[in-house]
Amino acid sequence: MTAFLSVEDMVVRYASSKNVFIRAVDGANLSIAKGETLSLVGESGCGKSSLGKAIVGLAPVHAGVIRLRGEEVTWGSKETNPKLRRSVQMVFQDPYASFNPRMSVGQTITEALQVHQVVSPDKKAGRVSELLDRVGLPDRFLNYFPHQLSGGQRQRVGIARALAVEPELIICDEAVSALDVSVQAQILNLLEKLKQDLGLTLLFISHDVGVVRHVSDKVAVMYLGQIQELADSETLFTNPQHPYTQALINSVPTLGQPSPLPALKGELPDPANPPKGCRFASRCQFAVQEGCTTEQTLRNVCPNHIVRCWKTSQNSN
Repeated sequence: MTAFLSVEDMVVRYASSKNVFIRAVDGANLSIAKGETLSLVGESGCGKSSLGKAIVGLAPVHAGVIRLRGEEVTWGSKETNPKLRRSVQMVFQDPYASFNPRMSVGQTITEALQVHQVVSPDKKAGRVSELLDRVGLPDRFLNYFPHQLSGGQRQRVGIARALAVEPELIICDEAVSALDVSVQAQILNLLEKLKQDLGLTLLFISHDVGVVRHVSDKVAVMYLGQIQELADSETLFTNPQHPYTQALINSVPTLGQPSPLPALKGELPDPANPPKGCRFASRCQFAVQEGCTTEQTLRNVCPNHIVRCWKTSQNSN
Protein backbone atom coordinates (compact mmCIF):
# COMPACT_ATOMS: atom_id res chain seq x y z
CA MET A 1 0.00 0.00 0.00
CA THR A 2 1.33 3.44 -0.98
CA ALA A 3 2.09 5.69 1.99
CA PHE A 4 0.07 8.89 2.17
CA LEU A 5 3.26 10.83 2.94
CA SER A 6 6.81 9.63 2.43
CA VAL A 7 10.10 11.41 2.98
CA GLU A 8 13.19 9.86 1.41
CA ASP A 9 16.80 10.79 2.27
CA MET A 10 15.81 14.29 3.41
CA VAL A 11 18.64 16.76 4.01
CA VAL A 12 17.96 20.23 5.42
CA ARG A 13 20.92 22.47 6.09
CA TYR A 14 21.50 26.06 7.17
CA ALA A 15 24.56 28.26 6.78
CA SER A 16 25.89 29.17 10.24
CA SER A 17 28.86 31.13 8.90
CA LYS A 18 30.97 31.32 5.77
CA ASN A 19 31.44 27.81 4.37
CA VAL A 20 30.05 26.24 7.56
CA PHE A 21 26.73 24.43 7.34
CA ILE A 22 24.52 22.86 9.96
CA ARG A 23 22.80 19.71 8.75
CA ALA A 24 19.61 20.09 10.74
CA VAL A 25 18.22 17.01 9.01
CA ASP A 26 20.68 14.48 7.67
CA GLY A 27 19.22 11.73 5.51
CA ALA A 28 15.84 11.23 7.22
CA ASN A 29 13.31 8.68 5.94
CA LEU A 30 9.69 8.57 7.10
CA SER A 31 6.36 7.31 5.86
CA ILE A 32 2.86 7.90 7.23
CA ALA A 33 -0.22 5.92 6.25
CA LYS A 34 -3.57 7.59 5.67
CA GLY A 35 -5.35 8.29 8.97
CA GLU A 36 -2.25 7.57 11.08
CA THR A 37 -0.54 9.68 13.74
CA LEU A 38 3.24 9.55 13.54
CA SER A 39 5.08 11.37 16.31
CA LEU A 40 8.58 12.75 15.88
CA VAL A 41 10.28 13.11 19.25
CA GLY A 42 13.67 14.32 20.45
CA GLU A 43 15.48 17.06 22.34
CA SER A 44 15.41 20.69 21.26
CA GLY A 45 17.89 21.14 18.43
CA CYS A 46 17.60 17.58 17.10
CA GLY A 47 16.10 18.71 13.77
CA LYS A 48 12.51 17.57 14.20
CA SER A 49 10.94 21.00 13.55
CA SER A 50 13.20 21.53 10.54
CA LEU A 51 11.96 18.24 9.12
CA GLY A 52 8.33 19.25 9.66
CA LYS A 53 8.85 22.67 8.09
CA ALA A 54 10.64 21.12 5.11
CA ILE A 55 7.67 18.81 4.49
CA VAL A 56 5.29 21.77 4.38
CA GLY A 57 7.66 23.92 2.32
CA LEU A 58 8.83 26.33 5.04
CA ALA A 59 12.46 25.15 5.21
CA PRO A 60 14.91 24.60 2.34
CA VAL A 61 15.35 21.02 1.15
CA HIS A 62 18.97 20.51 0.13
CA ALA A 63 18.43 16.89 -0.92
CA GLY A 64 15.77 14.21 -0.76
CA VAL A 65 12.27 13.57 -2.01
CA ILE A 66 8.82 14.32 -0.57
CA ARG A 67 5.87 12.35 -1.91
CA LEU A 68 2.17 12.82 -1.22
CA ARG A 69 -0.02 9.90 -2.28
CA GLY A 70 2.96 8.71 -4.31
CA GLU A 71 3.32 12.00 -6.22
CA GLU A 72 6.62 13.86 -5.85
CA VAL A 73 6.19 17.37 -4.48
CA THR A 74 8.45 20.38 -4.98
CA TRP A 75 6.89 23.22 -3.03
CA GLY A 76 8.79 25.98 -4.82
CA SER A 77 7.59 24.86 -8.24
CA LYS A 78 4.62 26.51 -9.97
CA GLU A 79 3.83 23.13 -11.50
CA THR A 80 2.92 21.62 -8.13
CA ASN A 81 -0.76 20.73 -8.08
CA PRO A 82 -2.68 23.44 -6.13
CA LYS A 83 -4.71 20.71 -4.43
CA LEU A 84 -1.49 19.20 -3.13
CA ARG A 85 -0.52 22.58 -1.69
CA ARG A 86 -3.75 22.55 0.31
CA SER A 87 -3.27 18.95 1.41
CA VAL A 88 -0.63 19.76 4.03
CA GLN A 89 -1.07 22.40 6.73
CA MET A 90 0.85 23.27 9.88
CA VAL A 91 -0.11 24.17 13.44
CA PHE A 92 2.73 26.08 15.11
CA GLN A 93 4.12 26.06 18.64
CA ASP A 94 3.45 29.78 19.09
CA PRO A 95 0.25 30.70 17.24
CA TYR A 96 0.57 34.32 18.35
CA ALA A 97 3.76 34.69 16.30
CA SER A 98 2.04 33.22 13.24
CA PHE A 99 -0.95 35.61 13.37
CA ASN A 100 -1.19 39.13 12.02
CA PRO A 101 -1.90 41.12 15.23
CA ARG A 102 -4.01 43.61 13.23
CA MET A 103 -6.37 40.96 11.90
CA SER A 104 -9.32 39.61 13.86
CA VAL A 105 -10.00 35.91 14.24
CA GLY A 106 -12.65 36.09 11.52
CA GLN A 107 -10.29 37.89 9.14
CA THR A 108 -7.48 35.42 9.85
CA ILE A 109 -9.58 32.40 8.91
CA THR A 110 -11.25 34.17 5.99
CA GLU A 111 -7.83 35.00 4.52
CA ALA A 112 -7.04 31.28 4.23
CA LEU A 113 -10.34 30.69 2.43
CA GLN A 114 -9.64 33.55 0.02
CA VAL A 115 -6.06 32.55 -0.82
CA HIS A 116 -7.03 28.98 -1.68
CA GLN A 117 -10.52 29.81 -3.04
CA VAL A 118 -12.07 27.01 -1.01
CA VAL A 119 -15.64 28.34 -0.99
CA SER A 120 -17.60 30.95 -2.94
CA PRO A 121 -17.70 34.51 -1.49
CA ASP A 122 -21.30 34.19 -0.30
CA LYS A 123 -20.43 31.12 1.79
CA LYS A 124 -17.31 32.45 3.53
CA ALA A 125 -19.04 33.80 6.64
CA GLY A 126 -20.88 30.54 7.22
CA ARG A 127 -17.72 28.51 6.69
CA VAL A 128 -15.76 30.60 9.22
CA SER A 129 -18.49 30.13 11.86
CA GLU A 130 -18.53 26.42 11.14
CA LEU A 131 -14.76 26.17 11.61
CA LEU A 132 -14.87 28.04 14.92
CA ASP A 133 -17.62 25.75 16.16
CA ARG A 134 -15.59 22.69 15.14
CA VAL A 135 -12.68 23.80 17.35
CA GLY A 136 -14.94 24.70 20.27
CA LEU A 137 -15.13 28.50 20.01
CA PRO A 138 -18.43 30.47 19.84
CA ASP A 139 -19.08 33.15 17.21
CA ARG A 140 -18.29 36.00 19.61
CA PHE A 141 -14.59 35.27 19.01
CA LEU A 142 -14.90 36.33 15.36
CA ASN A 143 -14.13 39.94 16.28
CA TYR A 144 -11.41 39.18 18.82
CA PHE A 145 -7.79 39.99 18.07
CA PRO A 146 -4.85 37.71 18.96
CA HIS A 147 -3.86 39.69 22.06
CA GLN A 148 -7.36 39.18 23.48
CA LEU A 149 -7.10 35.39 23.39
CA SER A 150 -5.59 32.92 25.84
CA GLY A 151 -2.92 30.51 24.69
CA GLY A 152 -5.40 27.66 24.28
CA GLN A 153 -7.85 29.88 22.38
CA ARG A 154 -5.09 31.01 20.01
CA GLN A 155 -4.16 27.41 19.34
CA ARG A 156 -7.79 26.58 18.57
CA VAL A 157 -7.86 29.45 16.07
CA GLY A 158 -4.61 28.16 14.57
CA ILE A 159 -6.20 24.74 14.12
CA ALA A 160 -9.32 26.31 12.58
CA ARG A 161 -7.14 28.22 10.11
CA ALA A 162 -5.33 25.01 9.17
CA LEU A 163 -8.67 23.22 8.67
CA ALA A 164 -10.02 26.04 6.49
CA VAL A 165 -8.39 24.70 3.33
CA GLU A 166 -9.60 21.13 3.96
CA PRO A 167 -6.17 19.49 4.40
CA GLU A 168 -5.52 15.77 4.62
CA LEU A 169 -2.31 16.05 6.65
CA ILE A 170 -1.69 18.40 9.57
CA ILE A 171 1.80 18.86 11.00
CA CYS A 172 1.63 19.85 14.67
CA ASP A 173 4.95 21.43 15.60
CA GLU A 174 5.14 21.46 19.41
CA ALA A 175 1.48 22.47 19.27
CA VAL A 176 0.84 22.00 23.01
CA SER A 177 4.26 22.60 24.56
CA ALA A 178 3.54 26.22 25.54
CA LEU A 179 0.17 25.42 27.15
CA ASP A 180 -0.83 24.56 30.71
CA VAL A 181 -1.26 20.84 31.33
CA SER A 182 -5.06 21.04 31.56
CA VAL A 183 -5.23 23.02 28.31
CA GLN A 184 -2.80 20.59 26.67
CA ALA A 185 -5.26 17.79 27.34
CA GLN A 186 -8.10 19.78 25.80
CA ILE A 187 -6.14 20.49 22.61
CA LEU A 188 -4.92 16.88 22.34
CA ASN A 189 -8.50 15.64 22.71
CA LEU A 190 -9.61 18.12 20.07
CA LEU A 191 -6.94 16.93 17.62
CA GLU A 192 -7.94 13.31 18.19
CA LYS A 193 -11.61 14.12 17.60
CA LEU A 194 -10.80 16.05 14.42
CA LYS A 195 -8.66 13.18 13.22
CA GLN A 196 -11.53 10.74 13.66
CA ASP A 197 -14.27 13.04 12.31
CA LEU A 198 -12.36 14.32 9.26
CA GLY A 199 -10.10 11.36 8.51
CA LEU A 200 -6.96 13.44 9.06
CA THR A 201 -3.38 12.22 9.05
CA LEU A 202 -1.13 13.79 11.70
CA LEU A 203 2.60 14.35 12.06
CA PHE A 204 2.98 15.27 15.72
CA ILE A 205 6.32 16.88 16.63
CA SER A 206 7.20 17.10 20.32
CA HIS A 207 9.98 16.90 22.88
CA ASP A 208 7.47 15.65 25.48
CA VAL A 209 7.73 11.86 25.55
CA GLY A 210 4.79 11.56 27.94
CA VAL A 211 2.46 13.37 25.54
CA VAL A 212 3.75 11.42 22.55
CA ARG A 213 2.92 8.09 24.15
CA HIS A 214 -0.77 8.94 24.35
CA VAL A 215 -1.33 10.41 20.88
CA SER A 216 0.74 8.22 18.54
CA ASP A 217 0.24 5.20 16.34
CA LYS A 218 3.95 5.22 15.46
CA VAL A 219 6.92 7.07 16.94
CA ALA A 220 10.20 8.13 15.34
CA VAL A 221 13.02 9.17 17.68
CA MET A 222 15.37 11.82 16.28
CA TYR A 223 18.85 12.83 17.44
CA LEU A 224 21.23 15.30 15.82
CA GLY A 225 19.47 15.25 12.46
CA GLN A 226 19.02 11.47 12.18
CA ILE A 227 16.22 9.03 12.97
CA GLN A 228 17.54 6.68 15.66
CA GLU A 229 14.55 4.41 16.23
CA LEU A 230 11.10 3.93 14.72
CA ALA A 231 8.33 1.58 15.85
CA ASP A 232 4.66 1.52 16.74
CA SER A 233 3.96 3.39 19.96
CA GLU A 234 3.28 0.37 22.16
CA THR A 235 6.44 -1.43 21.04
CA LEU A 236 8.67 1.59 21.40
CA PHE A 237 7.56 2.43 24.93
CA THR A 238 7.49 -1.13 26.25
CA ASN A 239 10.62 -2.35 24.49
CA PRO A 240 12.89 0.63 23.60
CA GLN A 241 16.09 -0.54 21.94
CA HIS A 242 18.23 2.52 21.30
CA PRO A 243 20.03 3.92 24.39
CA TYR A 244 18.83 7.41 23.45
CA THR A 245 15.20 6.28 23.35
CA GLN A 246 15.67 4.59 26.72
CA ALA A 247 17.12 7.78 28.19
CA LEU A 248 14.27 9.93 26.82
CA ILE A 249 11.66 7.63 28.33
CA ASN A 250 13.50 7.65 31.66
CA SER A 251 13.44 11.46 31.65
CA VAL A 252 9.65 11.49 32.09
CA PRO A 253 8.81 12.27 35.75
CA THR A 254 6.98 9.35 37.38
CA LEU A 255 5.54 8.57 40.79
CA GLY A 256 6.59 5.40 42.57
CA GLN A 257 9.56 3.21 41.71
CA PRO A 258 12.40 4.74 39.66
CA SER A 259 12.89 3.46 36.11
CA PRO A 260 15.71 0.96 35.49
CA LEU A 261 16.52 2.72 32.22
CA PRO A 262 19.58 5.02 32.04
CA ALA A 263 19.12 8.77 32.40
CA LEU A 264 20.11 11.18 29.66
CA LYS A 265 23.36 12.98 30.45
CA GLY A 266 25.58 15.55 28.77
CA GLU A 267 24.82 18.13 26.11
CA LEU A 268 23.87 17.84 22.46
CA PRO A 269 27.08 17.99 20.34
CA ASP A 270 27.70 20.83 17.88
CA PRO A 271 25.38 20.15 14.89
CA ALA A 272 27.87 21.94 12.61
CA ASN A 273 30.49 19.37 13.57
CA PRO A 274 28.68 16.14 14.53
CA PRO A 275 30.68 13.24 15.98
CA LYS A 276 32.05 10.61 13.64
CA GLY A 277 30.34 7.26 13.80
CA CYS A 278 27.38 7.02 16.16
CA ARG A 279 26.20 10.55 16.96
CA PHE A 280 24.98 9.54 20.39
CA ALA A 281 28.20 7.79 21.44
CA SER A 282 29.56 10.73 23.47
CA ARG A 283 26.52 10.53 25.79
CA CYS A 284 25.89 6.78 25.73
CA GLN A 285 26.81 4.66 28.75
CA PHE A 286 27.04 1.61 26.48
CA ALA A 287 29.49 3.18 24.02
CA VAL A 288 32.48 1.05 23.06
CA GLN A 289 35.21 1.73 20.55
CA GLU A 290 34.22 -1.10 18.24
CA GLY A 291 31.08 -0.35 16.27
CA CYS A 292 30.37 3.05 17.82
CA THR A 293 33.14 4.67 15.75
CA THR A 294 31.43 3.53 12.55
CA GLU A 295 28.33 5.31 11.27
CA GLN A 296 25.34 3.01 11.60
CA THR A 297 22.30 2.55 9.37
CA LEU A 298 18.77 1.79 10.48
CA ARG A 299 18.22 -1.96 10.79
CA ASN A 300 15.22 -4.12 11.59
CA VAL A 301 15.38 -5.68 15.04
CA CYS A 302 11.90 -7.16 14.58
CA PRO A 303 9.01 -6.52 12.15
CA ASN A 304 8.21 -2.79 11.88
CA HIS A 305 10.85 -1.86 14.47
CA ILE A 306 14.05 -0.27 13.19
CA VAL A 307 17.02 0.99 15.21
CA ARG A 308 20.29 2.77 14.43
CA CYS A 309 22.58 1.14 17.00
CA TRP A 310 25.59 -1.16 16.62
CA LYS A 311 24.91 -2.88 19.96
CA THR A 312 21.28 -3.59 19.11
CA SER A 313 22.05 -4.84 15.62
CA GLN A 314 24.66 -7.21 17.05
CA ASN A 315 22.12 -8.61 19.50
CA SER A 316 19.56 -9.12 16.73
CA ASN A 317 21.89 -11.23 14.59
